[in-house]
Amino acid sequence: MAVVAGQSTLVRTALGDLRGDTEDGVGVWRGVPYAEQPVGPRRFLAPAALTPWAGVREAREHGPLPPQTKSFVGGGRDDPKARDEACLTLTVWSPDTTASLPVMVWIPGGAFVYGAGQFQLYNGSRLAANGNVVVVNVTYRIGVFGGFELGDLGDGFDDNLALRDQLAALRWVRDHIASFGGDPDRVTIFGESAGATSVLALLACPQAGGLFHRAIAQSPALPLIADRELRAARARDFLDRLGVGPAEVKDLPQRQLRRAAGQVQLASAAETPTLAYGLTHGTELLPRHPVDAARAGELARLPLIIGTNSHEASMFAWTRPPMLPTTRATVDTYFDRVAPDAKDAVLAAYPAYPRRSALITIGSDVMFGAPTWAFADAYSGRAPTRVYRFDHAGVSLRLLGLGATHGSEIVHVQHSYASFIGRKLHPLGRRFQPAVGARMQRAWLDFACSDRVHDEANWPLYDIEHRRTRLIASSRDVVEEDPDRVRRSAWAALS
Repeated sequence: MAVVAGQSTLVRTALGDLRGDTEDGVGVWRGVPYAEQPVGPRRFLAPAALTPWAGVREAREHGPLPPQTKSFVGGGRDDPKARDEACLTLTVWSPDTTASLPVMVWIPGGAFVYGAGQFQLYNGSRLAANGNVVVVNVTYRIGVFGGFELGDLGDGFDDNLALRDQLAALRWVRDHIASFGGDPDRVTIFGESAGATSVLALLACPQAGGLFHRAIAQSPALPLIADRELRAARARDFLDRLGVGPAEVKDLPQRQLRRAAGQVQLASAAETPTLAYGLTHGTELLPRHPVDAARAGELARLPLIIGTNSHEASMFAWTRPPMLPTTRATVDTYFDRVAPDAKDAVLAAYPAYPRRSALITIGSDVMFGAPTWAFADAYSGRAPTRVYRFDHAGVSLRLLGLGATHGSEIVHVQHSYASFIGRKLHPLGRRFQPAVGARMQRAWLDFACSDRVHDEANWPLYDIEHRRTRLIASSRDVVEEDPDRVRRSAWAALS
């Protein structure tokens, strides 16, 4: 049935019937389970296939968020507050359930510690309506229950649970999205921060083959992917802090588990930039780090958009986290541990050092810029790649001295100007859509619908000869060759 504003929307899937609602004329189904919930004996295990149900299942309310502390991203009145381990759900928006439309699957970020697809910042209704696409938001396990690696503890513990949840969600899309008017052969995955890191990991994951057909990675944080040996050491530290053996972990209270993992995180953060939370390579699910996989050509070769923001670390600099070196002391500590002999050569690429602007740029490049440049260089030789740098900063961000900080592009992609963060960043955005938002959302939609962009001249393919990059600014976008050449070259010498 076609979507009619103000009426309930019933869809029939192979698992059972779902009744949703409408939102500005777009059908929306909330709290849709995509796997059996990982509770009881299923805690710390890979997601299991969902059991069909009889009758009509209501899909009008969001499922619970994964367990997490309160964050700025989900701080609005309209954001859900309930938290529970039974969190494996989706939200689906569709403008026409009778069609066969392109599908965009959003993987939210949050350093594998925070986040959920239910937040209003990620509301997909405008994307679905403006682009005539089906949008699916994924909520997956984070923190100690999904973003903390326990796979080496033995039986009863699977590795890379966050990534396994995302795979289960993509299999659900493959099998059931046609019931919502989506085409399972035209699926784009896109995400930001840890979500973008997951996008690149999925490109390098053999089990993800055929589940999606193009990808967008907004500000990936590739240092969140660590090797199996390091993750195993963190897991042993976790057990020591709990004072128990592996067999006892599954039955411990949530609060006790989260506290111990948080303590490991704090200790790990002192060994910048590797954190205790994140994904693990060197496993059957993720054999190689995505950069190494791209260099070896051992990953999916699909059209890709990838990029970063010009002031990624400015927001984090307020709290001075050690994994993002934004002070002279943390910069010194970082190079002492990672590349002491290269310190002078790299810092020469930042002539304003140690001024604040240079410190923020260094922190941005450590976590986001340098790994993204490395991946883009390697991947562009394998598959069509477009690279951007997001430079736009609205009045609010300029007044705060933040510039185009981490995550500030999301409201423009989603047009979620009515969300809590959207109102803070662009108070007039609900009435007067910023021009940058119209351009950026259109580019994302064109790519998802056709593998291309509206104007090839304004966004040519990236290659290592020219490194053409689209600079997304407030009034207009321009293409430059290798715009961050000096810094990129300095970091490339380390790899």
